This record gives sequence, C-alpha cells and structure tokens, in this order.
Amino acid sequence: MESLIGKKAPAFSADAVVNGGEFVENFSLEQYVGKNEVIFFFYPLDFTFVCPTELLAFQAKLEEFEKRGVKVVGCSVDSKFSHWAWLNTEKNDGGIKGVKYPLVSDLSKTIAENYGVLAGEYDFNEEGQATFSGAPVAYRGTFLIDKEGNIRHSVINDLPLGRSIDEALRMVDALQYFEKHGEVCPANWKEGEDAMTASSEGVAEYLAAH
Repeated sequence: MESLIGKKAPAFSADAVVNGGEFVENFSLEQYVGKNEVIFFFYPLDFTFVCPTELLAFQAKLEEFEKRGVKVVGCSVDSKFSHWAWLNTEKNDGGIKGVKYPLVSDLSKTIAENYGVLAGEYDFNEEGQATFSGAPVAYRGTFLIDKEGNIRHSVINDLPLGRSIDEALRMVDALQYFEKHGEVCPANWKEGEDAMTASSEGVAEYLAAH
C-alpha cells in the first residue's frame, strides 16, 4: 500500500470505549478536525504483553499531549467489550486500568486495512473459500494527523517491537513548531533547539553553528 503521508486520514465510524469505561457508538476522528491534532495508533490485541506497556506509556504522557492540544486515540481489532474488560483490569493482573483516552474497536479489520497496518490479507483458496494469510491483527502503527485531517507523520513497527512514545511527542513538537514559525526541523531536533529555514543559506548557517 502506498504511503498516506500528506493525504487525508481514512475516515471511519466505529464503536469505542472512552474515559476508561464508557461505550460510544459511531466514534470518528472527524470530531477533531479544525480543532486538534491527533495521535492515532494501532496495537495488535488486548490482554497481550508488549501492548499494555505501550498503552500505559501513552497514558503516562497524556498530559504532555493534552498541553499541546493533541488527542490520543488507540485502536485494535478487539471488540468494545474486550476493551472495556481490559480497561477495568488492574495493572498487576495484566490490565490497563487508568487509561482514559479512547480505544476504537476494529472488529471488521477495515480500519487497519485502510491505514495499511493489517498484518495479513484475505484471499480465496482453490475451493473458493475465503482464507486469511498472516496475522489477523494490526501492526504497531502510529499516525500524526494535523488539524486539517491530513497525515503528517507515520511509523509502523512489527509485532514484537514496542514503539517510542517520546518520539511521537517529539514529532508533535516538530509539526507545531514548523506551523508556527515556518522553520524546518533538522535531524534529532527537540523543542527548544534551533531550527532552520528551508534554503541552502539556512542549511549552511545551521551547519556552521553546529
């Protein structure tokens, strides 16, 4: 699947669990367009091993995202009931109790498919029966969506590889800095460091100073 960078984030309307335990129907990212950037991330499954470390890490940084006006939304192929159960399970028992941002249910796997993170694909065998090859879950995809609903950054990890929440926050800072100041952010840039103008002179000045 071709990159979604610079394109509208694929739309969806699905069941979700919000505020740590409230069921919502027809949840959509459209509610944030014109108001907030969004970190929309996929994870393979509830009640697994790497996944709770990621979801709890996003919750630990949630205040930092919110200070920047950014909404965090998670998604997996589990049902809303599985999400609810996991959200109400204590951390010591493998749960994610305390997570408050929305978790979307992608039972049909169509959201993962449209975002290019489904870890397998449907096909038909010689008897004409539908089959699935690969893993019927989502890779660890992270998407930064701007206020206009466009995808500006994405990274997709294989199933065993946990993502960096600090990197997601850094990319938010870079996008917001660029949109506020018009300067581009060089390699390993962090909030508070020098950026540069997008010109040969700007690059030369930056390299000379560093």
